[in-house]
Amino acid sequence: MADGRRRAFIGSFTSAGGRGIVTAAVAPGSGALTVLGGVDAVSDPSWLTLSPDGRMLYAVSETAEGAVAAFRVTGSGPEPAGPAVPVDGSGPTHLSLFDGHVLTANYGSGSVSVVPVRPDGSLARAVSGVLRHSGSGPHPQRQQGPHMHQVQPDPSGRWAVGVDLGTDSVRVCTLTDGALVPHREIALRPGSGPRHLAFHPDGAGAYVLNELSPSLVVCRWDAAEGLLKPLAEIPVLPGTPAGDAYPSGVAVSPDGRFVWTATRGEDVLSVFAVEAGGRALTPLTTVPCGGRWPRAITVSEGVLYVANERSGDVTWFSLDPDTGVPRRAGSVPVPAASCVVMG
Repeated sequence: MADGRRRAFIGSFTSAGGRGIVTAAVAPGSGALTVLGGVDAVSDPSWLTLSPDGRMLYAVSETAEGAVAAFRVTGSGPEPAGPAVPVDGSGPTHLSLFDGHVLTANYGSGSVSVVPVRPDGSLARAVSGVLRHSGSGPHPQRQQGPHMHQVQPDPSGRWAVGVDLGTDSVRVCTLTDGALVPHREIALRPGSGPRHLAFHPDGAGAYVLNELSPSLVVCRWDAAEGLLKPLAEIPVLPGTPAGDAYPSGVAVSPDGRFVWTATRGEDVLSVFAVEAGGRALTPLTTVPCGGRWPRAITVSEGVLYVANERSGDVTWFSLDPDTGVPRRAGSVPVPAASCVVMG
């Protein structure tokens, strides 16, 4: 941050008793969190992202109407930088910065919206483009239509990569004149329900976490061609779950040696060793997530943070540098926690 002190920003569902965007201090060394305050300037800010310089914070409003909001990061916490901007899509669950714009993945309407970012970091008052998807999958309740769950730039910064749970596909696009232009759609196994994708730090590998089947797809990423090639699909749980498992988050260690996933229905974190230069994964173990319904995970400076939505807390784990196994180190109460972003 501008004052040299680390901060964490935690999204939460205001409709379920959350405080909106919660700010926490991060202790040097241990990564322990201390809640400082919250701001409820936007409804259900379930996903957040920081600008590269850490001066701006952007949040979706995961509501039926759908919106995105910008905040200036100050010493006392985020302050609204103008009103929330409607995204012309429903239920945005994820957002990212891409080529001077904010992209939102709209789960309800199955679309991606593009909102220009002004030079001062605030948002233009209207979207410059909406890419609407079509298609369906075999799941009778969850895949009757497209459901975009995540959109992000690839490591090269050339492509916008979107994950569609409803159509079992990953879409690769470019941005031209404020509008997304489809480049390629990669089909995954029917009924798998992809939710989130994480890139390997070498920029040549990727891992797609499936929600409708508790599995992880190991992929090769070709940045020159904008091509994702699935290589293998492996389970994220050691046995067959009694019911729906609902995997949620995936993260890769900065050194590329480990991958972690979270599974809500089982309240566990799974650990994988990265093999074959990022093109293979070996399951190592699972550990309790420290709460209930782990919606998202993030890794920063040797610490793994888990936003446990239903138990209403953020739990952090120290990571063994040799094995990648998380060891619970502490938690703070954050009602209806949905994601953690480290500043």
